[in-house]
Amino acid sequence: MQADKDRITKLLKTARGQMDGLLKMVEEDRYCVDISNQLMATQAILKKVNAEILHDHLNHCVHGAFGTEEQSEKISEIIMIMDKLTK
Repeated sequence: MQADKDRITKLLKTARGQMDGLLKMVEEDRYCVDISNQLMATQAILKKVNAEILHDHLNHCVHGAFGTEEQSEKISEIIMIMDKLTK
């Protein structure tokens, strides 16, 4: 992985902290809308991390595979990821 590991790690740790907070909110029977807002905030961080990793993958792994035997495989991987993202 070529992405900024420090940034990715920080974002994932933030998301993990938010998940811990969500569990606590559920255990405390907090207001549903507050829980939902926290869920959306956590999802936004995870989407951001995924976008950064995929962006980096395209710029390094896929770009580097052009003109090699791995080209078709890398393109197929991206197509599968895009299919999952659009579901």
